[in-house]
Parts: sequence; structure tokens; C-alpha cells
Amino acid sequence: MSALRFSDTISAELTDGILVVTIDNAPVNTLSADVRAGLMAVLDHAEKDGAVTSVVLTGAGSTFIGGADIKEFGKPSVEPLLPDIITRIEAFPKRVIAAINGAALGGGLEVALACHRRLAAPAAKLGLPEVKLGIVPGAGGTQRLPRLIGIAAAIDMIANGRVVSAAEALKLGIVDDIPNGELIAEARTTVTAPMRRTGLLAVPSEASETIAKAAADALSKARGQRAPAEAVRLVRLAATAPLSEGLAEERRTFVELRDSDEAAALRHVFFAERAAGKVAGLETVAPRKIETVGIVGTGLMGSGIAVSALNGGYRVIGIEQNAAAAEKGRERIAELLDKAVQTGRLDTAGREDRLGRLTVTADTQQLVQADIVIEAVFDDLAVKTELFQRLDGIVRADTILATNTSYLDPEAIAAATELPERVVGLHFFSPANIMRLLEVVNCKETAPDVLATALALAKRLGKLPIISGVTEGFIGNRVFSAYRREAEYMVEDGASPQEIDTALEAYGFPMGPFAVFDMAGLEIAWARRKRQAAIRDPAERYVVIADRLCEAGRFGQKTGRGWYAYPDGKRTVDPEVTAMIEAARAEKDIVPKHFTADEIAARLLKAMADEGELLLSEGIAARASDIDLVMINGYGFPASKGGPMFAADRR
Repeated sequence: MSALRFSDTISAELTDGILVVTIDNAPVNTLSADVRAGLMAVLDHAEKDGAVTSVVLTGAGSTFIGGADIKEFGKPSVEPLLPDIITRIEAFPKRVIAAINGAALGGGLEVALACHRRLAAPAAKLGLPEVKLGIVPGAGGTQRLPRLIGIAAAIDMIANGRVVSAAEALKLGIVDDIPNGELIAEARTTVTAPMRRTGLLAVPSEASETIAKAAADALSKARGQRAPAEAVRLVRLAATAPLSEGLAEERRTFVELRDSDEAAALRHVFFAERAAGKVAGLETVAPRKIETVGIVGTGLMGSGIAVSALNGGYRVIGIEQNAAAAEKGRERIAELLDKAVQTGRLDTAGREDRLGRLTVTADTQQLVQADIVIEAVFDDLAVKTELFQRLDGIVRADTILATNTSYLDPEAIAAATELPERVVGLHFFSPANIMRLLEVVNCKETAPDVLATALALAKRLGKLPIISGVTEGFIGNRVFSAYRREAEYMVEDGASPQEIDTALEAYGFPMGPFAVFDMAGLEIAWARRKRQAAIRDPAERYVVIADRLCEAGRFGQKTGRGWYAYPDGKRTVDPEVTAMIEAARAEKDIVPKHFTADEIAARLLKAMADEGELLLSEGIAARASDIDLVMINGYGFPASKGGPMFAADRR
């Protein structure tokens, strides 16, 4: 055995003519300049050394290659470039085998596609998710993958950024085998298999209807983003253009998209997620051990939280007011698990395992077993405070108490308890078993290890935790309230609800604000406005139109009327609302103005960004990127625009 090193991140061992090359660039084996230089040095050595008959490429740890190092984007290119390495691998005179030990993503899969044979570990994941960063594969992915799996399947994977399991990759034809034994040992046994150069393969023929459907499905999810459309175009090009032409066009498109505003925004989101939930000094604080999660209230929100906790591997104790309510709560949770099975997100065995870890009861004394109790009861300060005071006499002294309030002051709740330092806010977004965002509210008395535990819990639940200070509505609802307020100002100033919705949907939101208001229901915001009426500054501008809609019983979709009418469930402009708007303008002698779509979007974006700046100045949000993540993951702000704070900086 001969050990060799080709760069700081590339080492190799030569045994019986087989050079096993290991990529070790922690944490995810990105294709940094050092990795690329090392791989090219490997090829130089292997080609010249007569003792080398074959090359096996693999990765250290649980990753094969995690993709390009996007920290290099925007910097001068450092040779060797990845396309040059991949072209050389494919044309290499000696057999090159990819032993895909873990994730092979982006450039990692492109490297594997150029190899002459691909073996994958059972736990491996493979994909070309570049569209999620606003780009397309830039080193042959759009041209080589279709040659293995066909145009339709390649469109599905690349234009949607879909990552597949090793089993699906084998079925599709991306990998040649999933060995039962040790991966490298199995790779050694295949060095005599016939060499197959992917780029020389013909693209499999398919029905045009199949391809058209795959393209239409992908574009319907793109919401105007450019990268998915370009991915579809490039994959289709593989069937009509020689490989060299396809590769050249792919690279040109990749570079153009890489330098676009859309890609810059999505890179901002990528790095923002990695910074989220980090608190200076908290890195050394050990979180408490959580095995059992108590949830008080198993309605819509509580049942969703319960499913999230069950998915995270926790034992769950749900508490209801009586036995009948407990039975209904268990049924709600079981129904959510059933839906997960029906949609393929969960198998039957997983459902049974989760139900086996679930107890729903009216006996609050059961909460003595809980390591954390999350309340999901009616959003009323008196109700929540009384509950926490009762819990003081039930749970252990080391049990964390978490409130799921949307608007109430968790510090007021904590102050009424015996141990305020164990209270933290966990603001889930509905449906809690689906929505990724979780605002973790750090109260002034919250102990550091309680905060650390809340963050660890959030991550185990698969949530994106964003830390917020205490303010009404926390980060998300405060920014959304400013958005709502400005939208209502614009209606009073002359824009129609449908013009505003159309402008925001054109910008990239899945729904405009007034459609969202109707979907959520208008009565909750109305009740809040009534609560605040006594303390509202009389000099502050106030729009009465939403109040009048509620007074007329127009509470949104569920009543068939809100800002819009919903005959047969379809959203339509209602002349009655138009008349109410015109009357409100006349009462204030407002002469309506015309707004372009760009003016509407700019004004609403400014309202969000201005509120975000206030949150930063008040210390409620730690960083502007946290605000962007909240609005993207909780309120539909288009990720391709980077969030309101990022967008404001780019205008």
C-alpha cells in the first residue's frame, strides 16, 4: 500500500494498481480551489504512473462532494476550473469509478456523472439543486444527466432542484449499483467492468408529450424565476445539440445567471440560514436533555406541534380539558399523520411508531414527565398566565415552559411564574407540522441554557429558528402589520385591492396581501385593532375600510365575502367593496391617485424594510438577514428577491 497526498484536501492510497482517492474538505467536501487542484494533480499522476490501472473517487465522512464552494462566487476564477476536470475525467484513458459514500450534490454529482461507473452507498443522496441558488449546473449536469435518464426525468430533477435517494437513483439509471458490502471494497471488484463515457451516450427517445408535461410542471412551480426555465431549455438542448455545443451553452448560461440579482439574493438566503439562530457566547452553553414534550392544547396549532415533535423522535404528552377533547385531539394528530402517509412523506411503520410515542389525556399531572411544556391555548394573556401558574405546581423545577403566543408579551407571562428564567417563547407558524419557520423569543429572564435548549429543539424538529426579542408581534407580525397598514393606506390613496395583489404577485409573492387577509380571516386583526383603540395615537393615520368590512360580516373566504367576493369559491372583485372604499375616500376628501405596479411594490417593500430597521435599532432582531428569513419562510416573500432588507439595499 502506498499513501500519497495531492493537496491539503486530497489524499490517495495505491493498492494492487487501484488508486483510491479521498476528498476531505470538511464540513461537506465542497469543490474548493484546493480540491480542484488536488483532483487535477491526481489525474496527472494516475495518467503517467504505469502502476495505476484504475482510479476510485470517494469522500471523507458522510459526503461524497457537496457541490461548488459558493464563497468563491463573485471572485476571480481560480484554475483548474471544474468543467476542465470533469472533461478530463470522462476522457481519461484509465477507468475512473465514483464510490458515492454520501451526498453527491451539484458539482459533486457532475463529477460522478463523468466517471465511467458509479456505485452508491444506500444512504447516499444525489441531485443537481443549483436552481435553488438561482443558477443552473455549470459543469455538464444538464447535458450528461439526460443521457443517462432521459429528458423528462432530467427536467424533473434539475429544474425542480430535486434530490433523490440512492434507491431512486439506481432505478432512474444514475448509479450502476448499490453494493451490500463495504463501498470501497465493492468498487475495487468492478474495475474490470466495461468503461462507459456518459457524454458519448445517445439521449433516450421519449414521447414529446411526456417531455412537455415535465417542462410545464417545473415551470408552474418557478414563479417567474429564471433559473428553472433556463434549466428546462438546456436539458432539452441535450437531445438536439452535440455535447460540445451543449456544454458551451450551459457554461455561458451558468456564468450569466451566477452574476444575476436573482442568484445574489438566493446566495444571501443560503448564508443567512447558516447564520440564523447563532448567539455570541451561547456556543459553549450545553442545552438541557429533552426526551418528552408536553403540549397543552391539541387544536389546529397544538396538533401540528405534536406531529413536529413526534417527527423529531420525541415522546409527546398532549393535554386537553376533558376526556372527550383528548380523544378528538388524538384523532386530529392521527389524521395529520395519515395525510403524511397518503402524500408519501411517511410510511405506515413510521406512523405506528409515532402513535406509539403519543399520549393525549385530560390528566395534567402527566406533565410531570415532560422536559419541556409548550402551550398552544387561546391567545389571551389571562388564559395563558393562569395556565403557567398552574403548571408551576405540576412540572419539575427543571422543566422548560414555552409559550406559543403570536402577539402577547411572554415576559408578562413569565413574571407571573415562580421560575421566570425557564420561560421562553416558541412562536410556531400554522400549519406547525409543515411550516419551517420558528421564532424563538428570548425573554429578559430566559436562562442561557433554556435558550440553547429551545434552539436545539427547533433544529431537531426540522425548523429554521430565528431569535426575536420581546415586542408585540415579534419580528414577523410586526413587519407584516406594517405591510398590511401600508397596503390599506394605498387603497385609501387610490389603488384597488386587486391592483395591489396583482402587483405583489408579479413581484413574486404567491398571493397578494388582500387575498392573504381573506384567506386568514379578517376578524383576528379586527379584534386586535379594537383592543388597541384606547391607546392608539389620535394623530396616527387610520383606515376604517377593514373595520367596515367586518361590521358587515365580511370576514373573508370562510364567509364567502371579505375584500373580495367568493361565488363558487372563486375570488372576484365585489362592487360593494369598491363602493365602501370610495365612500371612505370621500369622507377624507382624498382624490384617488393612480399607481403603477412598480410603485405599489416599491411602497410596500419600503414599509417592510423601514419596520425592519426599527426592529434592528430596538435590538429585537439580531441581524437584517434574520428579518429576511422570517418574511420568506413565514409570509411568502419571494426567496429569489432575498427578503425585504436585502431588496431594500439593492434598490
